[in-house]
Amino acid sequence: MPTNIVSHSLNKARWVIPDVSLDDVDLLVHRHEVPEVVARLLCQRGVPPEEVDSFLNPTLKNDFPDPFSLKGLGDMAEDVAIAIEDGKKFSIFGDFDVDGATSSAVLYRFLKCVGIEAKIYIPDRLSEGYGPNIGALQKLKEQGADILMMLDCGTTAFDIVKAGTDLGLQIIILDHHEAEDHLPECWHVINPKRKDDTSGLDMLAAVGVTFMVCVAINNRLRDRGFYKNKGLSEPNLKGFLDIVALGTVCDMVPLTGVNRLFIRMGFAVPYDQLNVGIKALMGVAGISPPISTYDCGFVLGPRINAGSRVSEADLGARLLTSDDPEECKNIAWTLNDCNDKRKAIQKTMEEQAIAMVEDLGLQDAPLILLDHEDWHPGLSGLVAGRLKEKYKKPACVVTYAYDLSGRKEGRGSGRSIPGIHIAQSFIDARIAGFLEKGGGHAMAGGFTMNPDKLADLREFLNKDIARQMENTDTNIETIIDGVLTVQGITLGLIEVLQNKVGPFGQEQPEPVFMLKNIRIHKADILGGAHIRVMLSDWEGGTRVKAMAFRSVDTPLGDALLKSGTYAFHILGQLKINEWQGRKSAEMHIVDAVQAA
Repeated sequence: MPTNIVSHSLNKARWVIPDVSLDDVDLLVHRHEVPEVVARLLCQRGVPPEEVDSFLNPTLKNDFPDPFSLKGLGDMAEDVAIAIEDGKKFSIFGDFDVDGATSSAVLYRFLKCVGIEAKIYIPDRLSEGYGPNIGALQKLKEQGADILMMLDCGTTAFDIVKAGTDLGLQIIILDHHEAEDHLPECWHVINPKRKDDTSGLDMLAAVGVTFMVCVAINNRLRDRGFYKNKGLSEPNLKGFLDIVALGTVCDMVPLTGVNRLFIRMGFAVPYDQLNVGIKALMGVAGISPPISTYDCGFVLGPRINAGSRVSEADLGARLLTSDDPEECKNIAWTLNDCNDKRKAIQKTMEEQAIAMVEDLGLQDAPLILLDHEDWHPGLSGLVAGRLKEKYKKPACVVTYAYDLSGRKEGRGSGRSIPGIHIAQSFIDARIAGFLEKGGGHAMAGGFTMNPDKLADLREFLNKDIARQMENTDTNIETIIDGVLTVQGITLGLIEVLQNKVGPFGQEQPEPVFMLKNIRIHKADILGGAHIRVMLSDWEGGTRVKAMAFRSVDTPLGDALLKSGTYAFHILGQLKINEWQGRKSAEMHIVDAVQAA
């Protein structure tokens, strides 16, 4: 049974440390030569003893799953291989986010290697919205497309996909969003979330699905003698893994199973072999190799997404498909400017949204659902995420735009908390007639609606979220991954955590360690929002720098600034700080409580 360490922290959380077998911990320490705190972490996270070596040292040879386990991929790969041999014309319809851009880039580059120059179509986020639309499909058909590969969308676009099929397009959907009991009428649907898929690969992002599909098609082409007959070398698919890693991190899918492998292998691509567009964006953003999950999720990803939010939807795909360094540099600077513009607009929207929550008294509602006529449709998901983080409950933001026919529609984005499946709520609302389109993932989703139905939708979603809350524990609980002393925080330990236990992300969170009875020194404010302190064990000795980000004017921040002579228990994540060529250990504080 887990041990309750703290019942009510400064962040109003319960701290829990799970029980593990000390014999199992000792076994891993001696068998795999890892620090005890790492062995405990592996046991606590349920890594079976026989899989520890694979977990710490994954390889493509030993750990890459069978692509053909995906339902329908065998037939699809054979059909596409024949189409490639026959010289059919391919078009790619990709979503406008990072997952869509990376998926489009991987497929485009693979097809180019086998002699196919595919056209990429990325819908405008504002005028076209998420998913396929008949205007785009008609345009692609008129441009000569025989086969349309629909990436990161399409699973629930029944009417549009049927219309595209009726146009004569052979449509193949490569997706990872939640599926319903039936599938669109088209040539092939590859989606690990199909109800009849038993591959166990439902953790994949669309870019992961796309990579698996490329591996399968490559396999079929090899078997059919395509490369030998054409005098072509097989594509180096491992060279696409930097793109796959970027999309996987940015789409916030679980970093478990093959996703860990994708990221480890993608981050290991030598800098001189990295995708030209990724290198250009790293340069503009000031990122030095090696790349990290933080770099992808919080630096590169937002810049790519900013293109579709405030400018041109296809900037990300163009960046990742170009091999011209000058062109990539220009696109990277454009994306950087877009990101600056996005941040300014988002700041205003967040301030208005928080004021609305307070004025309307929505803090106690099951769901925060806000709408505003003047808000930017491209930033609704980001604002919903900020509301979710601040109020610790699901949040939806609805903005308004006009579709291609000139009809006004509401476009909503939702973000959720563990235990509340917001995409299923959207699907149920669509089936009930309150939404025109709706879906996504457990923690994030989107929808399109008739503005006249907003009040009915709000009532439906509040009831549905309340029902889900009755059946799950949504109280804040922080799992402690280990207890350390300040003297126990070393660069060696952090490097093992980052390079062996990582990468960290969804369902593989960055470890949180507890420091007991800690003395706080030299607390000061940085940048008006962050707090910097020095920590030591109560008895003295080694000190370590610690940061509490965005903690000013919070209970945590107030306590750190007024710590005085009191001892604290501190929770935080371990980081390596590099400055002027020197590395040092530091902690990022996530919570604290005054010691008894």
